[in-house]
Amino acid sequence: MQTTALAGLGMSMIHSNLFAGIMNQEIPYKMTPLRNNVGFFTEKGGTIGWMISKDGLVVVDTQFPEQAQHLIEAIKKQSGRQIDLLINTHHHGDHTGGNIAFKGLIGKLLAHENSKKNQTRVAEANKTSAAQLYPDTLFAKEWSGKVGEETISLKYFGAAHTDGDALVHFENANIVHMGDLVFNRRYPYIDKTAGASVKNWIEVLEQANKIYDKDTKFIFGHADNGFEVVGTKDDIRAFQAYLSRLLEEVGTAIKAGKTQDEIMKIQAIKGADEWKGDGISRSLSAAYEELKPK
Repeated sequence: MQTTALAGLGMSMIHSNLFAGIMNQEIPYKMTPLRNNVGFFTEKGGTIGWMISKDGLVVVDTQFPEQAQHLIEAIKKQSGRQIDLLINTHHHGDHTGGNIAFKGLIGKLLAHENSKKNQTRVAEANKTSAAQLYPDTLFAKEWSGKVGEETISLKYFGAAHTDGDALVHFENANIVHMGDLVFNRRYPYIDKTAGASVKNWIEVLEQANKIYDKDTKFIFGHADNGFEVVGTKDDIRAFQAYLSRLLEEVGTAIKAGKTQDEIMKIQAIKGADEWKGDGISRSLSAAYEELKPK
């Protein structure tokens, strides 16, 4: 009897431990509310924005198929509605790769016209067209519409990270998804193959500083370790200063007669000490291509 009781106790402890282990498993993603039913999703890839309310569902960017499915499951736990609007801030795969998971689940898919062109071009070159869900609603300069009680407006100010970057404003919540127009203290990817312009990127950020107010919250596509994917105008100005100093550094080196190989050996951008780690070569090569003598 004692042996049986001990055995039963042992099995009970095993089952309890297994259950505790399952319960303590970390969910791979995080849903973070901000205000007025708007928040963001983080897992792998560019930060996703969302609006989940009783009368409307909106998603901004999609990461990759697995991550998109996680988001869809999280939304279904809160609402049984169809997703009214899916938006792509730009075409890169870590922002649009998960589009395909939303097939048949959305009212419309919205992006800048150049974003669709770039997505199509890259997919055709990589022979991945079958894995794409392309935007069916396009805009050139501005777009505005209502989903439930929220007004959503998109603006395009020209080439920056790519030539198709949209700023997405949830007006009532006063939250702007910047896509990859801000890399918070992380060296940016400047996609020259998609028409990027460092010089105009600085101007695009200046426009954002002008049209949004001091209470606006901004969602960023990426942030370095120890920094947030949500911030303020101060973070936008800091990144704007990084881009300006990048052009100054590379421009000065070119005027001094340095070769591209010598410029690529630069280890840090003067006056932008918060930007550290790997990836500076992406900034240097893009700035050199933009500034080199024609």
